[in-house]
Amino acid sequence: MKTFDIKSDMPFTDEAGKRLSDIIRGNRKKEKVIKIIHGYGSSGVGGKIKVTVHKSLKKKLSNHEIKAYIPGESLRSMMGFVDVIQKYKHLIKNDSDYKKCNDGITYIIF
Repeated sequence: MKTFDIKSDMPFTDEAGKRLSDIIRGNRKKEKVIKIIHGYGSSGVGGKIKVTVHKSLKKKLSNHEIKAYIPGESLRSMMGFVDVIQKYKHLIKNDSDYKKCNDGITYIIF
């Protein structure tokens, strides 16, 4: 599984969204799953990049650009992702963040 960090240099939200789109466009038919590191926000209540990533992924899911996505925190509380987690668990269960329920990452399934 490839990992892409879109937040380490603290980009503006628009730039992070562009990076996400470029990563998804560039990954088509290469990897079955990738991990996006978007961070959780320094305030501890959810960062703007994370919110942008999840909104963008909802749109890409409805446009059939991706098969699914799994926010890291949903591995702790499921948050309506139970079916998706069960279906794709085999692709992510060996990742180091899987058992950590990391709020700062999201898995994208292709």
